[in-house]
Amino acid sequence: MRILLTGAAGFIGSAIADALTDRGHEIVALDALLPQAHGAPPPTRHPLVRGDVREAELVRELLRGVDVVCHQAAMVGHGVDPSDMPDYAAHNDLGTAVLLAAMHETGVRRLVLASSMVVYGEGRYRCAEHGRLRPGKRRAEDIAAGRFEPPCPHCGQPLEPELVPEDAVLDPRSTYAATKLAQEHLAAAWARQSGGDVRALRYHNVYGPWMPSGTPYAGVASLFRSALQRGQAPHVLEDGGQRRDFVHVRDVAAANLAAVEAPAPEGELDAVNICSGQPRTIGELAESLALACGGPAPEVVGGARANDVRHVVADPTKAERVLGFRARVDFADGVREFAAAPLREAVGQR
Repeated sequence: MRILLTGAAGFIGSAIADALTDRGHEIVALDALLPQAHGAPPPTRHPLVRGDVREAELVRELLRGVDVVCHQAAMVGHGVDPSDMPDYAAHNDLGTAVLLAAMHETGVRRLVLASSMVVYGEGRYRCAEHGRLRPGKRRAEDIAAGRFEPPCPHCGQPLEPELVPEDAVLDPRSTYAATKLAQEHLAAAWARQSGGDVRALRYHNVYGPWMPSGTPYAGVASLFRSALQRGQAPHVLEDGGQRRDFVHVRDVAAANLAAVEAPAPEGELDAVNICSGQPRTIGELAESLALACGGPAPEVVGGARANDVRHVVADPTKAERVLGFRARVDFADGVREFAAAPLREAVGQR
């Protein structure tokens, strides 16, 4: 197949480009090379069109003869503060709208969309007395006192986290999360109006070689690894007990390959968790990475990022059922590889 891959030079996009071409697919690689992610031109084995997905004429030209669009281009990460909002909305939502309009105009009817676990907000929880429910808000005074678990809104007792399925309530807590959910809504509207089909792949915490370094838009694994590379201890917020699902970038690339090749989904938009199925804590990641790097032990510093969530761990069942996808890279093996793997040059350095 001929596939338009946006964000093709990015951390995840470049791994997808390799997976698609190794399988024999022809890719049209597009990337704007945003400075938030690219401190220097990244290594790539694929011819790259440098351009912005918001350039409608360029996108229409690139869509000629394309069978599937694999849309990875986005501003990612927690960001700095609400002043980032216009840039996030422009790149993620306006960019997606321009792409979808161009797909309609050129008759391309298949989309694989990079979404994120951040659309869930807090994960799924159960109270021993009140059953499954949405947690109460974590108060600043509780966090300051070292009480990090979200309480039951009825009895105030700590809750037990559970795996999050795709039909869980969506509750974005950050600008990035809001724009990823908006992308899903835009894609669903496009599918209803055009008769197209969409698979939204909700990535969990992706890590691996060539993560960007030295940027507030990077993931926690990159922040820890960058600190260790400088000879500094990783700083772990809260008590390090926050549960996440760390999935290797090669597994994410394999999931995209599976989504491109799978039969069209039923319905207007089919969302699928892309995860390892191996829940870990932030503290475990920091400790394992420090050990693998031979660096200083992590420092637990308390506090919490504004609006950060305590636990969000995915249910991997649907991905195996509809895509035949199951993560292959074990956490311990992946962390050891990541400890020695190259990072992208720090943003702002040449």
